[in-house]
Amino acid sequence: MTIRPILGALAIGLLATAATAQQRVAVITPYLAQPGTQFYIDGFEAAASPDWDINVIDTAGDIAAVISRIEDAVTQNVDAIVINVDPAQVSAGLQTAMEAGIPVVGMDAGMSDMLATNVTSNGYAMAAETSVYVANRLAGAGNVVMFVFDPFPPVQIRGAIADAVFANHPDINVIARVTPDVQDGGIADSRAQMEALLAANPEPGSINAVWAAWDQPALGALQAIEDAGRADEGIVIVGMDANPQAREAIAAGGNFEASMAQDFAGIGAAAADAVARLLAGETIAQPVIYVPTVLITTANVDE
Repeated sequence: MTIRPILGALAIGLLATAATAQQRVAVITPYLAQPGTQFYIDGFEAAASPDWDINVIDTAGDIAAVISRIEDAVTQNVDAIVINVDPAQVSAGLQTAMEAGIPVVGMDAGMSDMLATNVTSNGYAMAAETSVYVANRLAGAGNVVMFVFDPFPPVQIRGAIADAVFANHPDINVIARVTPDVQDGGIADSRAQMEALLAANPEPGSINAVWAAWDQPALGALQAIEDAGRADEGIVIVGMDANPQAREAIAAGGNFEASMAQDFAGIGAAAADAVARLLAGETIAQPVIYVPTVLITTANVDE
């Protein structure tokens, strides 16, 4: 019996297995009900290496459960983790991953020392452009309803910038700053909240604009305004994300006038690129990687 050839064959076999072994990547979010998150993940999966085994985990709005899912991923010894949630709210899980040496990439999350990088749109610029659009449409005077969501950093940033823009116009009055329930994406509760605001402000011209930090509240507000028979008052509605429903509403030429288009697929693809760089042993210098955006109006909605 010849031992050396057998050992050589075993070594070759082991090397072949190692070469073809899939790298495991966990993508964890509580926001899969949001169209934007779905598009992020589609872009991520489309750009991912065929050698990756990707496990998408949705906690269905349960942010605390994200910590447990990160810890599970660490226990399973995945090669990388991607999160779409406020890092500050899941720091215990991120600490576990960091101690295990597993890189974590934010996909439209927030900045954190425990993330290798965060891939997102520039929320400061997006909010500035949309809120200035509203201020210009109102010629610097009028009553505005804001729909915000401070628990999630990328959206909290938008609200903070819009607050500053509106505050810089002494004749713009923010009559309500609404945080809707987002478990269904935000349309239903935003519609109900807007219905209540319309009932509380029944006079034509008492509400001049709706600024929403993402499209679902803008769409809910649009439904409420139309159902109340107040679409002809010229209430300006502006959202953010330019999802397909928002684009349809903008193209219709009604109250919903503008939305900021994020490149969701681009964010997902850039997050996949960041993961690939980290798995190759690279250190990413930028704590945030920004993907470009564009304002969508009737002028370019069909492009």
